[in-house]
Amino acid sequence: MEVLLLDPLVPEALAWLQERHEVSFRPELADDPAELRKSTYKTRAIVLPPHVVVSSEFLDFAPKLEIVARMQISSDNTDLNACARRNVRVLQARSATVRSNAEYLLYGLLMLYRRGMISALLGRKIAQVRMGRELSGSTVGLLGLAPVAHTLAPMLRSLGVRLLGYDPAVHHAADIWDKLKVEPVSLQELLNHSDAISLQMVYASRFRGWINERMLNHCKPGQLWVGVSRSSLFDAEALALALCDGRIDACLLDGANPQFAAEGTPLHGIPNLHLTPRLGSHTREAKLRASWYVAHRMHETLSPGSMQNENRLSDFSALDNIDYQDTTSDPQAVSPSQWSSIAMHRG
Repeated sequence: MEVLLLDPLVPEALAWLQERHEVSFRPELADDPAELRKSTYKTRAIVLPPHVVVSSEFLDFAPKLEIVARMQISSDNTDLNACARRNVRVLQARSATVRSNAEYLLYGLLMLYRRGMISALLGRKIAQVRMGRELSGSTVGLLGLAPVAHTLAPMLRSLGVRLLGYDPAVHHAADIWDKLKVEPVSLQELLNHSDAISLQMVYASRFRGWINERMLNHCKPGQLWVGVSRSSLFDAEALALALCDGRIDACLLDGANPQFAAEGTPLHGIPNLHLTPRLGSHTREAKLRASWYVAHRMHETLSPGSMQNENRLSDFSALDNIDYQDTTSDPQAVSPSQWSSIAMHRG
């Protein structure tokens, strides 16, 4: 087969791809390594879910493979060097989930500022409902200037939030701070003065356990944390202590490693730690952007001459740019059936 899908595309993108290539949808193979190896032997392109790891050994069973595609971006499930050695193109819709993750962080901040709403929805009496706070007038620290921060910053500013920022890879005099209207500060100042921290830092192995006891000692008491970055950034024991002694009042993290708070770990059972299973990228709009991006980039690679005859239909190449901003007027006003029309005429 030409294209093997273990992770589904939206129907419109799938139909478009099926008109041009032989496509097989086999989601059950994601949890059956032996059958997956058999099926990839003659496959040219494959779309994989996050938990399927592409290693050098995996590639040994896929001699004709030209493309490994992901609907989400990740840095730890694909051996990029092994793919490069074998001329296998790795596709990730890098910006497809930027807006959905930014909205998740905004939601997380609102939820933690108003945790009494959850108590009220559970039927507790007003005397038992915790007093909330307003985002307006508070200070939020952006820890990391990943593309998600570029979308989140104007959302927070529009709510009257003062924004501080720190990224170890971005100089304090860089133009991006002025562009986002974020005040660059030292890491210690960020933690000392922020009522809440939004974590969206790009992970690298040198940052494993970077958020440790020494760093968290600078937290403003009662600080709130939300994050969509890799949980490996945290020293688990240090985070557990900060959550228990009042330095961090509550923490909401999306897509943490399954062992991050497993039984027997320091974080197991801590009530003010809230983990969600990669919900930040789980929106219809993000799925649509990722599906069309992956479909077109696969077609471009498998049939390199054909794209010139497609009249740039549904050209989502802008998603290659980490500074991509969605300029559609109001995605929420568009029904799912209308998305296909937008996709086919955008470009």
